[in-house]
Amino acid sequence: MDWWEAILLGAVEGFTEFLPVSSTGHLTILERLLGHSTDDPDITAFTAIIQVGAVAATVIFLRRDIAKIALAFAHGLRSPSLRHTSDYRFAWAVILGSIPIAVVGLAFQEQIETTLRSLWFVGGALILWSGVMWFADSHATQRRHEADITWRDTLIIGIVQCMALIPGVSRSGATMSAGLLREIDRVAVTRLSFFLSIPVLTGAGILQTIDEFDNVSAGVGWGPTIVATLVSFVVAFAAVAWLLRYIARHDYSVFIIYRVALGAFVLALVASGAVAPV
Repeated sequence: MDWWEAILLGAVEGFTEFLPVSSTGHLTILERLLGHSTDDPDITAFTAIIQVGAVAATVIFLRRDIAKIALAFAHGLRSPSLRHTSDYRFAWAVILGSIPIAVVGLAFQEQIETTLRSLWFVGGALILWSGVMWFADSHATQRRHEADITWRDTLIIGIVQCMALIPGVSRSGATMSAGLLREIDRVAVTRLSFFLSIPVLTGAGILQTIDEFDNVSAGVGWGPTIVATLVSFVVAFAAVAWLLRYIARHDYSVFIIYRVALGAFVLALVASGAVAPV
């Protein structure tokens, strides 16, 4: 992979990771347009590994909240009398919400890394999940807030998050839609989406690094992979701050319109034969 390609892909990953537009879908589309085979092990691993840069940006951005929640969790484990706090409950909620996608991801890893990377699936998922996002957004009451989030909420959101294993659905789009349907406000469910991303994306990045180390070395190369991860970190840090401000004042309509337009464009390219699906 050329250095400029790594920089471009890293920037796209960092910008789209926490937007409800599917970062994996965007990377899959762009990698295919750049001439890479999207079901090659090194490209699949590269796509997962550079997401760690975005996760690192999230950890730094939310470092005070993470420290407070981790401290409350540790205290709660030692003393039953300290388990009534919202931070202790939130920690358990994030843990439970991360379990479903880990189980499903490992069970269907081969299909996720090959069949579902087809641009037919990406384009279709971009369009179809936009309907779910529109329904959730238009029916959102937002009467519940972050302090009201329970383990049942995040378990349901975590199960819906499994849909994001299909490139084009969007992990953040899935979690945000599920949260809105649970009547949680947009800012709270967006923050929850950030927290749920940390164990999921970190685990996927570490697993791919271990399993595909040699393939990345012989294919994409670790130099471009590291550069893309660093670029992802820088861009994601700015994107997280912007998204929280934007969501506080706007609905998801602009993202829905964009998703449908991009999905239609991708399907048209594949149907015309201009781009191969994998």
